[in-house]
Amino acid sequence: MEPIRFETFSKMEQEERLSILRRECLLTEEECGIIESADSLAINKADKMIESVVGRFALPLGIATGVCVNGKHYYVPMVTEEPSLVSACSRGAEYANVMGGFSASYSGSLMISQIELTGVAQPEKAKELIVAEKKKIAEICNQKDPILLQAGGGVRDVEVRVMHSAIGILLVVHLIVDVKDVIGANLLNGMAEEVSPFLESISGGRASMRILSNLADRRIVTATAVFEKETIGGAEVVERIVEAYAFANADPYRATTNNKGIMNGIVPVAIATGNDTRAIEAAAHVYACRSGQCRPLAKYEKTSSGDLKGMIEMPMPVATVGGTIKLHPAVRVNQKIMGITSAGELAQVMASMGLSLNLIATRSLVTGGIQRAHMLNHARSVAASVGAEGEAFERIVSQMVRENNIHTEYAEKLLKQML
Repeated sequence: MEPIRFETFSKMEQEERLSILRRECLLTEEECGIIESADSLAINKADKMIESVVGRFALPLGIATGVCVNGKHYYVPMVTEEPSLVSACSRGAEYANVMGGFSASYSGSLMISQIELTGVAQPEKAKELIVAEKKKIAEICNQKDPILLQAGGGVRDVEVRVMHSAIGILLVVHLIVDVKDVIGANLLNGMAEEVSPFLESISGGRASMRILSNLADRRIVTATAVFEKETIGGAEVVERIVEAYAFANADPYRATTNNKGIMNGIVPVAIATGNDTRAIEAAAHVYACRSGQCRPLAKYEKTSSGDLKGMIEMPMPVATVGGTIKLHPAVRVNQKIMGITSAGELAQVMASMGLSLNLIATRSLVTGGIQRAHMLNHARSVAASVGAEGEAFERIVSQMVRENNIHTEYAEKLLKQML
């Protein structure tokens, strides 16, 4: 599948864009209807997903184009209310494509489930006893989900830590579990609860907290790309982006905002694919602080030829099966649009989207400010909010941008003048 330029794709009518997806992604008429309709999630299904359901809430679904990761081209669904994100991700991907696109890797789907043991009289001795029973512990845990075991997953290791706390010494057991293509939260919690009585009998302590850790630092994804200097604006722009990275690396105030911008490219894909945005955000932001100071998740350097090399590294706990993914019809269609086959592949695409957006946002900041880049899309949102349509919509957007006066009150005034 060859990529279509976002500039071309975005200027098409909605029906034409959908027609391209139907052809390129082999969507059926029913699947097209699912992603086109805000009511694709039936109310009876919604009522089973969360409590006290009264209805459903729709957000725009856009498609980032031209995204090439490890030589494969993707249409990437993004669910977001924020203007400019879809176009920025697509533009960053097109910049990367000049030098071959993104190269990405995934460390695997290892997650940690924790059991806190309190009141252990001889913690070091108990630690030795628990480590000696790794095989038995793994057997007890793996019985909890034989399907995962059949899929090649399950407990890979057992680690024990002796920790000092405000209430005394704690013994903390980590179950290292390969969850494959599922998020694994319920699975990990279930394993911790299942094995706790055995751990209590070994240690002489009491199992208190039994829950997964969202610090998914064994589920790491990386993505890199080289951006040709001429493509992104020349040698001076390269220098300025490297300087901007140095600023973020030195200052946690800047790094925090920088990383929020990276998540702007990742979270919309997580929503579109039915993944847990809170788990992804939690893991990412804590990982950024692992040195003791918040630092940027993406870094940049100048290559020997003067081009810009970008690299992102972060946890990416995502899934392609289970839970909402199975229940929500639009999520299943979005997966088909992407053509992904595993959680690892999804993670690599999502990291590439984060790097792509970060490149475009940083470039905008160092070449004139972020507001100018957002102005047109913001004007379109304001014009739409006052009910402008057709020719009136385009005229109001154009005038607000031209006069740098993008406010709801002014849009209402212009609309009244045109009626």
